[in-house]
Amino acid sequence: MNFRFALAALTSAILAVTSTASAQQPIVIKFSHVVAVDTPKGKAADYFKKLAEERSKGRVKVEVYPNSQLFKDGEEMEAVQLGSVQMLAPSLAKFGPLGVREFEVFDLPYMFDDYAELHKVTAGPVGAGLFKKLESKGIVGLAYWDNGFKVMSANKPIRMPADYKGLKMRIQSSKVLGDEMKALGSIPQVMAFSEVYQALQTGVVDGTENPPSNFYTQKMQEVQKYLALTNHGYLGYAVIVNKKFWDGLPADIRTTLEGAMKDATKFANDIAQKENDDALEAVRKTGKTEILTLTAEQKSAMKKALVVVHKENESRVGKDTLAEVYKETGFKP
Repeated sequence: MNFRFALAALTSAILAVTSTASAQQPIVIKFSHVVAVDTPKGKAADYFKKLAEERSKGRVKVEVYPNSQLFKDGEEMEAVQLGSVQMLAPSLAKFGPLGVREFEVFDLPYMFDDYAELHKVTAGPVGAGLFKKLESKGIVGLAYWDNGFKVMSANKPIRMPADYKGLKMRIQSSKVLGDEMKALGSIPQVMAFSEVYQALQTGVVDGTENPPSNFYTQKMQEVQKYLALTNHGYLGYAVIVNKKFWDGLPADIRTTLEGAMKDATKFANDIAQKENDDALEAVRKTGKTEILTLTAEQKSAMKKALVVVHKENESRVGKDTLAEVYKETGFKP
């Protein structure tokens, strides 16, 4: 009898230890992105990791995978839907191909004059309404992160619309961005971000558009002779999470992560402008890429050539969405 009691006690002890160990296993969040660690998005992802792990007291472990280590541009959206990764911060252009075309309103050229106008949209009811549309795709939108305003690059001077004629320009997969390049007379080339440097180096494409931080951290100054400060479009990200995973988290953990994301978002948006200014200065110092500042006349010509894209894509992004954004920003087409 004593032996049976001892065996039962031992079994209970083993189960208790196993249960305790299991309870102590952290919740793992794989956070994948396609840019370098030292970009605004890369730094913000690492900051979110730090806050989430500290505030959850080790109950959450965030594994950040930068530079397309896990998935490339064209693969990551499917990966988060399938649960292969839990969290992404894809550029806003990625949601059009997913079937939520309203997000392509952010790709429209010269839509926002500055961050203040932009944040009226992302931090307001328009941004929240767009996130709501992702839930049917198995995705929850958590935050909008800025990168910055885009500049154009090529291996010839590009100051006026006519300078773009015939150039093969790399873009993300977005019909709006394709129409933008066509409006300039160039040939849009959809390509994964991780492949752009080699494509520029080998002449597969002639140029591209990027915020300065992406241009510099991908060393594009080594393969592009000119950078025009067009500031013609915005590149931002939406931090998203697999809905099934998110809904299945303990309520207190979800609250902790929401707080960490809120603070990481402020961090991301605070550093975006400075990171791009610093990157531009770093490009200038290399002496490899000539930076072209457009005159008022040149900027006006670019704007005139590109705003036609708004009307062309009105039915695609939704007339109501467009009207809501115009109302928030004061834009007059």
